[in-house]
Amino acid sequence: MPIKLMYITNDPVVAKIAERAGVDRIFVDMEYIGKSKRQGGMDTVQSHHTLKDVREIKSSLSSAELLVRCNPIHKASADYTSSREEIDEIIKAGADIIMLPYFKTVSEVSDFIRFVGGRARTLLLFETPEAREQSDEILQLDGIDEAFIGLNDMSLGYGMKFMFELLANGTVDELCQRFKKRGIPYGFGGLASLDGGLLPGRMVLKEHYRLGSDCVILSRSFLNTSKISDYSQIEEIFNTGVRKIREHEAHCTEGQEENRKAVISAVKKIIEE
Repeated sequence: MPIKLMYITNDPVVAKIAERAGVDRIFVDMEYIGKSKRQGGMDTVQSHHTLKDVREIKSSLSSAELLVRCNPIHKASADYTSSREEIDEIIKAGADIIMLPYFKTVSEVSDFIRFVGGRARTLLLFETPEAREQSDEILQLDGIDEAFIGLNDMSLGYGMKFMFELLANGTVDELCQRFKKRGIPYGFGGLASLDGGLLPGRMVLKEHYRLGSDCVILSRSFLNTSKISDYSQIEEIFNTGVRKIREHEAHCTEGQEENRKAVISAVKKIIEE
């Protein structure tokens, strides 16, 4: 099975372009609580999409799934509604899959599963050291449909310089094995264009195949719509980029061990610079 490609956007035109090019999931990102504080100064995506965006993207899609990232589990305050209310509204707006970010405890995950209540698929974003360290207990819970490893925040949590250190040091291998043991589909990280990114996309994609990954996010290194606004140019990037990924997938079962060693060597070089 080809790997599922996901792309973050709240632009219905871009969503339709991505869908036509073969992107499997459109990702609306409503997470903002605590995000700017922990990622301050980082070149990371902080989208703060809205329920209106969820509804508009849902109505624009015909075949791609709609994935929505909610906020971490939280209580109501003067600034925002509770997690239960937020998740209710996300489901009403049409989400097929809801992603829970930045959890640290079994009880947070249990609450999330209970709030969703089987009305959408659940996807856990393992992106804290605490989530990794309690993963065996967390994965015993019923109601987890998918898992994803968030390399940005987890690498921050461990004080690392480069998010792909987690791939080179075996952390991603360890978590993927735990997900696989539980029969939970999983993915990790972001994918640049095949020759783009500090760690080239073609090397990362082959690691996805070695580890049995089901999905990956197309990153801003693949396409940054804050820098490119012409829809015809966006369409060309998507069409060409997705086609090249699909072509490269045919070779991703070859030379996996050599590629793994090359990834380790490349990551070591990057963090030593």
